[in-house]
Amino acid sequence: MIRNKLAALILCFVSVTALHAEEGMFPISSIDRLGLSEKGMQLTATQVFNPSETCLVDGICRVNGCTGSFVSKSGLIITNHHCAYRAIQSASTSENDWLKNGFFSKSQEEEIPAPGYVVRITESYRDVSAEVLAAADDSMSAADRSKALAKRRKELEKKAEEENEGMRADIAEMFAGKQYVLFLYTYIRDVRLVFAPPSSVGNFGGAVDNWEWPRHTGDFSFMRAYVAPDGSMADYDKANVPYQPKRHIQVSPAGANEGDFVFLLGYPGRTARHKTASFLEYEQNVRLPYVVDLYQWQIAAMDSMSKNDRGVALKHSSRKQSLANVEKRSRGQLKGLRRANIVAKRRALEAELQNFIESDPTRKQKYGSILQDIDTTYAELAETAKFNLTMSNLVSACRGLGLAYTIYDAAVEREKSDLDREAVYMDRNFERTVDRAVLGWKDWHKETDMKMLAEMKRRLRKVGTANSVDSVKQFLDDDSFGDESFANTKFTDEAYIRTLFSKTSEELKSVDDPFLKAVIGLYPEYAKLRERGKEVDGTLGRLYGELIDVKQEFQKTSFVPDANGTLRMTYGNVKGYSPEDAVYKSPATTLRGVIEKTTGEEPFITPDRIRELYEKGDFGNFLHPKLNQIPVALLYNTDTTGGNSGSPILNNRGELVGVNFDRAFEATINDFAWNESYSRSIGVDIRYVLWITGQVYQSQRLLDEMGIR
Repeated sequence: MIRNKLAALILCFVSVTALHAEEGMFPISSIDRLGLSEKGMQLTATQVFNPSETCLVDGICRVNGCTGSFVSKSGLIITNHHCAYRAIQSASTSENDWLKNGFFSKSQEEEIPAPGYVVRITESYRDVSAEVLAAADDSMSAADRSKALAKRRKELEKKAEEENEGMRADIAEMFAGKQYVLFLYTYIRDVRLVFAPPSSVGNFGGAVDNWEWPRHTGDFSFMRAYVAPDGSMADYDKANVPYQPKRHIQVSPAGANEGDFVFLLGYPGRTARHKTASFLEYEQNVRLPYVVDLYQWQIAAMDSMSKNDRGVALKHSSRKQSLANVEKRSRGQLKGLRRANIVAKRRALEAELQNFIESDPTRKQKYGSILQDIDTTYAELAETAKFNLTMSNLVSACRGLGLAYTIYDAAVEREKSDLDREAVYMDRNFERTVDRAVLGWKDWHKETDMKMLAEMKRRLRKVGTANSVDSVKQFLDDDSFGDESFANTKFTDEAYIRTLFSKTSEELKSVDDPFLKAVIGLYPEYAKLRERGKEVDGTLGRLYGELIDVKQEFQKTSFVPDANGTLRMTYGNVKGYSPEDAVYKSPATTLRGVIEKTTGEEPFITPDRIRELYEKGDFGNFLHPKLNQIPVALLYNTDTTGGNSGSPILNNRGELVGVNFDRAFEATINDFAWNESYSRSIGVDIRYVLWITGQVYQSQRLLDEMGIR
């Protein structure tokens, strides 16, 4: 019943006439209107999604910020290597380097904890728009509106969890300032690493090949979800047992070939296709260039610090991979925005909309200034962006300051009533927030952090605004907070750090730690930045809600909501593309390409075992029927974005034929606009997964568990 109510609501927003390629991340409740049988789908819509019976969707889960698929009745999950990367890295040491050598458990007893990982399975959802929006009224300031809506969402989430013990509730904003949906999730906290190929397979090509096609990366890993013996959700315990999903996805060793229909189910992150030209200008001219420049510097700094020390390299590996991924995506987005002239095209559409608004006196009175008001908001953001971005990155680049900020911010927020706190410090979230902070600190490297702090202070000094803010100027002028401060930090062990999270803000002022002292001095400015952020959110939320209304009236159609981390479906075909004149890229790569790319040096190293089997022609039953090679990666024209990492690539019968992990460089623009001619997604072919798992690394037990003979 709950799902049915949402389905009716979502369909109000999804166009049911022509399918628009740029609107390809469909809410799961709308798929019965997509005419998929005409595209090649053999399953009915109710076999994919059924609100009252077990269906394909029940085999899909969210793994932290990625997607995964249950591929056995014993909670075995397949996702990406880069999604499991943090778990592999956390367990690796210089002496036991599982990132480099791979991790292959021989039994469930050998599967190891993945600290910081949770698995979510969508159980139900309902529209709560009226309940959320009732918390705000027109008399409120923008900041107060934002706070009121946030508090109401927290109230509803907390109530839902109290009524559904053991489950997790989250309210997603489907349309800014307009539509809100409460999702209930099974929330599994004991997640373990089962199998991970070495990085030379799982990250073959590294940053060089990232966001590129052709691709030869075996980007997959296996994890497993565990619960208490009575089936309840529990933290890690040796006595826990494998979770039994309602449904698991059948793996098809036949894979997929050029032209085949495929579809994906997953949890795509955030897109911005309903945002205005002024937002795109802000991204193109301000934020994206800033991110590219800063992240390039940080990556180079970490490379130099870890060049001759594998232990330091391991500490940096997860962070560096994340930064490199965002940096290259941001470069691709910049290139795409400029090449496709998207800002100008969006401006032209908005000019037509403005003419429509002004053609009717009533519309003009209600909506006449919306676009201009949005423009003004982004213009004001741009004026202070360099200061705001640098302050934000000060506590993310320098991990000592970042940990101190989390500790002190938690103390300030925990002194408020539970519903008035920032969400991460609420009782329902606080334990996980502390765990994440402690886990991140384990990778701290003093010399790198010193270098990061010095550079961020240098960049902050170049921002004129910084010198007019007393607390910031005092921080920049304080020479005592320098290299020696890092040796005097009290952040020496996990137990001590945890005690700091139990102190009040006044008690923390007495702690003789240089990072805490620096953060406490800067904290009033961070509080102002947060308040300004709420004001902007409140302003834009109201304006974008009204903009959707008038756009629907103008275009006489409906819209698919932007991706927001909730369950979606996208479909297409295995298909190549032509990214430039006289160049065609076919949609499959093979093991031969891996061997041809192999240089013996990072990032193109291939394990000896793979090269030996290749030379012997020992490919088992996993050859591509036309290419006569082991297929490695697939290219297809589905609509994906971040969060679709790990999404199952499913054939027309709903069988798993690959695992999505990336997009082509031209498709980094997907977050803002999608175009079938160049937007392509990339996945690892299931035949490569099975060959690597069963034949190369002799983990036949996993193939047996998946029903592969």
